Amino acid sequence: MKASVIGGGGYIGGEVVRLLLQHPEVELAQVTSTRHSGRPLRAVHPNLRDQSDLTYVTDDEVRDCDVVFLAMPHGASMKGVDRWSSVAPVVVDLSADFRLTDHARRERYYRGPAPDPIWLSRFQAGIPELNREGLRGASHIAVPGCMANAAILALHPLAAAGLVDGAVLVDARTGSSGGGRTPDEGSHHPERSGALRMAKPHGHRHTAEIEQACGVPVQMSVTAIEAVRGVQVACHIRPSRTVTERELWSVYRDAYRDEPFVRLVRERSALHRLPEPKILSGTNFCDIGLALNSAGDHLVVVAALDNLVKGGAGNAVHCLNIASGWDETAGLSFAGLHPV
Repeated sequence: MKASVIGGGGYIGGEVVRLLLQHPEVELAQVTSTRHSGRPLRAVHPNLRDQSDLTYVTDDEVRDCDVVFLAMPHGASMKGVDRWSSVAPVVVDLSADFRLTDHARRERYYRGPAPDPIWLSRFQAGIPELNREGLRGASHIAVPGCMANAAILALHPLAAAGLVDGAVLVDARTGSSGGGRTPDEGSHHPERSGALRMAKPHGHRHTAEIEQACGVPVQMSVTAIEAVRGVQVACHIRPSRTVTERELWSVYRDAYRDEPFVRLVRERSALHRLPEPKILSGTNFCDIGLALNSAGDHLVVVAALDNLVKGGAGNAVHCLNIASGWDETAGLSFAGLHPV
């Protein structure tokens, strides 16, 4: 299968390129970047030295292929979806343009025009653990946001079991790469170094995705931390009834027993007893752990992932694997490093 990556100069696009270069079923045909057109991939992503002789091309130079990955700013995918769907029969979008199916919810969290409803209806939610059957043979796939994906995987089993009472507080922490490659004042090193900046105490746009997937009200706060990669969410939940830790683990085991990229963390070690994004760098895993108070009426579910991989590029490749009928783990076997 020949693949093209649109917007391969950014961090997410670069990770899609890295994964596809190692994929046994994919030939990377073209990578676009208006800013870097004519330059080799290694000039922008030095980790790709000796991995490819490709040079960046402009969007207008992209030829027909089998799949395109859209790693473009929000709003650009919906504007170009006609073009990219004519270039390739399979379109995997990593922006927010086709994630939300409810117009009112979208208006609450996103400014600007909505996508064409006909195109919107063609996109499948790119959450393999929740929508595997919908992804089989899919031609258009919308990959969720990084913090949204972590929170959805943390909350969905409990919500599906009717064990969530009232609104859930999602306290999220994210590394600087989540802001993309284009620098701004908030990502400037002197401003970010050593800081724990609560970037969004209310109304983060990923709230909409979590509510849509889990069917429970969510209050979400986001703190920018000094790390480059990584997302960690702590979901504070009031159970709908008194529960035990054994019962909760049973719910999560039933939900994720056969999932190749969700790991349940139930360690007794104080150092690694809850999910830690640092050891997930470069991997497509989401680690999930929990802590229940002694009364059984307050639960914290913690999920962690690499925002650029399981929170983006790796999840996109996983979706393509399912859509194409390949081994779901193809190109995604990296186990991570420790220490980092």
